[in-house]
Amino acid sequence: MTSQPILKVPKARPGDRVAILSPAFAAPAVSEAVHEQALQRLRELTGLIPVEYPTTRLLGASAQARAADLTAAFADPTIKAVLATIGGDDQITVIPHIDRTIVAANPKPFLGYSDNTNLHTMLWNLGGPSFYGGSTQVHIGPGPHLDEIHLLSLRAALLDGGVLELTEPGESEDFGVPWEDPRALREFGVREPSEPWTWAGPEVVVEGRTWGGCIEVIDQIALADRMPSTESLRGAILLLETSEEAPSAIEVKRWVRGLGERGVLEVVAGVIVARPPISPMHSPLPSVDERAQLRDAQRDAVIEEIARYNSAAVICVGVPFGHTRPQWIVPHGGTIKMDGISRTITADYS
Repeated sequence: MTSQPILKVPKARPGDRVAILSPAFAAPAVSEAVHEQALQRLRELTGLIPVEYPTTRLLGASAQARAADLTAAFADPTIKAVLATIGGDDQITVIPHIDRTIVAANPKPFLGYSDNTNLHTMLWNLGGPSFYGGSTQVHIGPGPHLDEIHLLSLRAALLDGGVLELTEPGESEDFGVPWEDPRALREFGVREPSEPWTWAGPEVVVEGRTWGGCIEVIDQIALADRMPSTESLRGAILLLETSEEAPSAIEVKRWVRGLGERGVLEVVAGVIVARPPISPMHSPLPSVDERAQLRDAQRDAVIEEIARYNSAAVICVGVPFGHTRPQWIVPHGGTIKMDGISRTITADYS
């Protein structure tokens, strides 16, 4: 597909309305208490007014109905941003039913992660701004409070703009307390110390607009022939992360290799890889040593494959975005700078 330049749009201001949608899975239907706490926190911490749509809390809503809600949110001039409650599994079926003409004519920031890689890619191709991350049901509603880096980047994406350095919070959790458990409203999940980021590639500074997301979803997007043109990715910063299904290092290696064979790795200037969740949902927690070995294996496989196709790419593995908490919300289509000399990453939220 031919991609358009990403448009700059005005930030919201306190008192503005923002849409809260479930374009993939309607997580609020599982726990309305967590959802209500998310809405209350959003009001208190941003001054924004959350607006729900018919499918926000509706399990099993059709792809057409979810697409209609998304189209309506973009069409409404009083809605200044769109936030997804969570990801899911079938958003790829929603994309064909969205009125792309309306979305393109009414650009506004979209926030989401995981299965929302589908929507991010559609917006990239239309030139619409978006930010990767920001689940109301995972990062805003649960726990005793919002993580500092999440709130900072949430406000930057929606209200404040500016340039932020992405930093390591020093701890991470794969999953929180189950939403059905009342403790989910006041406790974090099991957190462990996180590792320093791993840098690879040349010690140079690269800067470019970002594209990417959950690599399992990118695989589906490629099969559906909805990828950005390879040429539009020249000089970009590629964002890659894996889901709570905790794919093995060999599976991740194959997906990255597929991006190499498509020509994507050859043209990008840098690659940022998220700290992956390693504990498969609903499975026994691996030991500390096993978790470290799984993360190390994925890290090594990713770096090896990227270097095979582009030895000039700057690579950083372990950045807390995507399927992890604490989580940075990062620009998608906006600009990120990777400094391979000072080993810092800065993101432009304007």
